[in-house]
Amino acid sequence: MAPPAPHLVDEILEEIFLHLPNPAALARASTACPRFRRIITQGSFLRRYRKLHPPPLLGFVADKAGFHPAQEPHPSAPLARALADAADFSYSFVPKPNNGWLTPWYARDIRDGRVLLECSSLSNFQLRPCLAVCDPLSRRHVLLPPIPEEMTVQQERLVGFEPMLAPIGEDEDETSFKVICTAHYKSKLVTFIFSSVTGQWYIAASPTWSSLGTGEPSWPCLSHFNFLRGCFYWTALWSDKLLVLDTRIMEFYIVYVLTGDHLQLLNQPHQSVCMSTIVDGTQGALEMFTLVGDYSPNLFRLNHTTQQNNSESSSEWQQKNVIALPPRCFYFTVGATEGFLFLRGVREAQWDDNLHGVLPEDNDVDFFSLEVKTFELKKVCRATYYQFPNRVHSYFGFPPSLSKPSL
Repeated sequence: MAPPAPHLVDEILEEIFLHLPNPAALARASTACPRFRRIITQGSFLRRYRKLHPPPLLGFVADKAGFHPAQEPHPSAPLARALADAADFSYSFVPKPNNGWLTPWYARDIRDGRVLLECSSLSNFQLRPCLAVCDPLSRRHVLLPPIPEEMTVQQERLVGFEPMLAPIGEDEDETSFKVICTAHYKSKLVTFIFSSVTGQWYIAASPTWSSLGTGEPSWPCLSHFNFLRGCFYWTALWSDKLLVLDTRIMEFYIVYVLTGDHLQLLNQPHQSVCMSTIVDGTQGALEMFTLVGDYSPNLFRLNHTTQQNNSESSSEWQQKNVIALPPRCFYFTVGATEGFLFLRGVREAQWDDNLHGVLPEDNDVDFFSLEVKTFELKKVCRATYYQFPNRVHSYFGFPPSLSKPSL
């Protein structure tokens, strides 16, 4: 009997490898023999595997403090250590433009293995920031050209500016990328987009606040956003509504949240509503976790609400659950993606009546993940800070041996 054709054996092996339970098992299989490694490291196979097995959480990247890998007993700890050993999250391989005295590179966003970096002048901030996109694992980078002056010269005084990494489309090259920069002016928003394919900037949207049916935000903060199903959500601009950018059609719109249970939440005495975070709910519904704190005693909880009709911007929000967080910790939301909500917690030492705040016990910060479907809270890692970061980003990925360069 003739042996099976080699390509049929490869196809059978592919199907077997697709059913391996996690990336760690796949990485171990790739070391068994050259044939296994050739099949497993092919781009077409890895794309199929990633659709069936989302990449695991490996840790967090702070804007000023590098990478914090997941630690034991978290299941991703071995993969996180491998990433920390192989990657350069100090970004020493990314040169700075010759623009005078600049700050260090700071991480502004992370997506698909890429890190969006920014450095700026210490003397004068303009709408011409220095931006770069890098892959810390492969140590590749792209320095972005400045936004052309003719695009910005007619604009008003800049109030806020936020660069973000856009998601990759299914039909796009895996090494291509787009950077979206949202500029906040007194009367309008302007969205500048850089495409790695063309190497050029263009303006994609420029709505006025009045055309969105609202006034200028009461709290001009574009840095707190979440990305979900092709849309960026800003939750901290107003107390009663969200700003949404749909990247599929490059249009802004408003979602009202001061309805139903959210209205009651804001009217509760002796508590502080700290931050709301949009998450991907069941059956495509838009859901939200709102961090609520009672500072004396220091108790925090997460109020979980869902939008009843996702097709209407003013539909009611109904409470689904209330999750009590472990006591004696001062919590902040970090973000949400891949079915998880992320928190950081500072252990309290005491309540200071004069400062009306919590004095931290030490310089340690604990990072947690909350699985949206099961409400399981896991400690991911602990980091020590002497200067607390402004932003912290979650990092998802595969073992270094199975990661292709993203640039």
